Amino acid sequence: MIPADTLAQILQRHEYLEAAMSEAGADIATLSKEYSDLGPVVAQINAYQQLLQNLSDAEEMMSDPEMRELAEMELPDLRAAVPDAERDLQLALLPKDAADARPAMIEIRPGTGGDEAALFAGDLLRMYQRYSEAQGWKFEIIEHQETELGGIKEVTAHVQGAGVFAKLKYESGVHRVQRVPTTESGGRIHTSAATVAVLPEAEDVDVQIDAGDLRIDTMRASGSGGQHVNTTDSAVRILHIPTGIIVVSSEKSQHRNREIAMQVLKTRLYDMERQRVDDARSADRKSQVGSGDRSERIRTYNFPQGRMTDHRINLTLYKLDAIMGGDLTETIDALTAEAQANLLAEMNG
Repeated sequence: MIPADTLAQILQRHEYLEAAMSEAGADIATLSKEYSDLGPVVAQINAYQQLLQNLSDAEEMMSDPEMRELAEMELPDLRAAVPDAERDLQLALLPKDAADARPAMIEIRPGTGGDEAALFAGDLLRMYQRYSEAQGWKFEIIEHQETELGGIKEVTAHVQGAGVFAKLKYESGVHRVQRVPTTESGGRIHTSAATVAVLPEAEDVDVQIDAGDLRIDTMRASGSGGQHVNTTDSAVRILHIPTGIIVVSSEKSQHRNREIAMQVLKTRLYDMERQRVDDARSADRKSQVGSGDRSERIRTYNFPQGRMTDHRINLTLYKLDAIMGGDLTETIDALTAEAQANLLAEMNG
């Protein structure tokens, strides 16, 4: 049973925010965001309280001979609905990850397996691009280095849309593939891997960077000068001296390069701080879904058997072609449900 005073406090807060937004000089942006965030919770509270009221009314009707038959018909359904309503409300009350609504950056790198790992990294990139497009998100590749065979040495993509990080954050980790490489003449199955890191995009208020902590190297190919001087092939390399983090961007515009590289650097520093806080808060963090541990093998893609297995939740699906084509909804929904179940168990002690 969820404490009634907890629900009352949330409803009071929602009413206060609604009134505060109409006052002169109010910080509308901050107030409206909190008001909007509380909206779904308030809707769940109202539905839950209405259900309890209906149940109470039906129980009272049992003492009325004229209404008893109707009450006997309604009571089983009302009582059966209470556990589901309580769980829905508990889910709504779970602490939210402040980064869930943010855009994200996806970094993919080949692991063990040489050329085959690089080709698999390219397959993962296309899988996420197709999934993102199906969600209506904007998917932009901002750094891309290919191998001679068309695989990927390293790629960074920027994904923008509603709830991007909430959906993609469970993808961080080691992805393993088992298949016969196109370069294998003997038909033997090889195992290789690629690492995926999904980072919530940093905002300016999240990270303060001292200019003295940066070393910025700018390289530009010889161009025709004049108006072309900033649009020839170029690269910007930024070293964050305190952490040793290096980011490189090689767009054609140097101005755009510096902007991209700084955003990637802020995002990595923000993610590093999130990881530090999570480590301090949860000693058993590595056992949890969505821990973000990028050394953990999270998934295997077995092409000969047409199956994908997510090892964190023991989920196996025999529709690998669809998954590689971007059909990740079932997997992501299952991971989200498991993470929510873990949080509910923790919250209920």
